[in-house]
Amino acid sequence: MNVFILNTGRCGSTSFIKASRHITNYTSGHESRAGFVGDAHFKYPENHIEADNRLSWFLGRLDKAYGNDAIYVHLKRNPTDTARSFTKRYEQKKTIIRGYREFLLIGCPKDADPTEVSLDYCDTVNSNIEAFLKDKTRKMVFSLENAKEDFRHFWSLVDAEGDLPAALAEWEVSYNATRQNPLVEPPLPVRTTKKIGRIVAGLPAFLRKA
Repeated sequence: MNVFILNTGRCGSTSFIKASRHITNYTSGHESRAGFVGDAHFKYPENHIEADNRLSWFLGRLDKAYGNDAIYVHLKRNPTDTARSFTKRYEQKKTIIRGYREFLLIGCPKDADPTEVSLDYCDTVNSNIEAFLKDKTRKMVFSLENAKEDFRHFWSLVDAEGDLPAALAEWEVSYNATRQNPLVEPPLPVRTTKKIGRIVAGLPAFLRKA
């Protein structure tokens, strides 16, 4: 049985696969066939768990390849937190949020609010996934905010074997974190600390040592 973790991205998919690697009766991968063309794009090994946010744009073909003969997980995170994470990558090249803004929202003003665009992306992808899952019988919604409890449910759903405590411990590690985007203003305490540091650095040496 194959398992697909459908998601927007920036919602814990890397952690999900790290946790899944403690399952011994499944293989697992993160975007492992994203670069393949044609039917090869969907030729995952048997008994494999795959997380790839790009699959939300291939749902028709995923349905043809697997239909109801797979288990589907809709991995979700609070939309505001997800959008905030995407906003940090808003101007980076080769990111899905930039592709969404420039190629799908054709004509979107360059000064459009990054958070609004990111929220729009999240709504689009989550709606696509929800529509795809309407007729699927083996599925679950997985909340990043309730990751440990939901992963226990997932473990049971897929009849997983392996080291569950080690898998749950993976959810305590922050993977694939994004650095602050200069477009997004840091919190006031962070800005204040940095400003004081710049002021001190600009003082004459005899004053800094005083």
